[in-house]
Amino acid sequence: MAGATAVNPMPVLSEASRPDPKLVAQELPTLSASDFRVYNKLAVMMDAYHNRFRQTWNMLYSVCQEGQRTAGLSIRSFIQTGLQFCHHLHIHHTIEERHIFPELAERMDCFKDDDELIHQHEQIAVGLEKFQAYLQECQSSSREFRLGELKTILDSFGTVLWTHLDQEVKMLGAENMRKYWTKQEIMSMEW
Repeated sequence: MAGATAVNPMPVLSEASRPDPKLVAQELPTLSASDFRVYNKLAVMMDAYHNRFRQTWNMLYSVCQEGQRTAGLSIRSFIQTGLQFCHHLHIHHTIEERHIFPELAERMDCFKDDDELIHQHEQIAVGLEKFQAYLQECQSSSREFRLGELKTILDSFGTVLWTHLDQEVKMLGAENMRKYWTKQEIMSMEW
């Protein structure tokens, strides 16, 4: 339709109608099991994605730490798994930064561009770039594949990655989300 404007499906609360999160924490009643599930749905969804990253990381890291591949895992398969990990985590962070965080940042400072979660994305990206470049060089045979070198790269960003995976889920947890969003708003979030 000509002249039609996009409608934000999320109701916009005026500053005056938004609860002060510092005060709300003391005043909020205990959530019913049903309400908890609603408020916690984003944390559950995010944790499912993050668990896939944790599982792949653990497999890659354990191979590097033990200094040998598991039975049936070729170097080629190992490298491909690492490259897929890099690609999937990069896409995941891009979606968060372009679509999820901006909406959440309207009310939650922890999702703003100048906050810790975004800085963690930046630190993880540096490590992922090194990890991906190393694997690509090994894949093209321009570099010899060495598990010790790969472990050093993983160690360079592993702590911030694991902290981020946990912290982001915590920020999306029911007890935090209900400080900023109504149950209806949570149910209308489409990501």
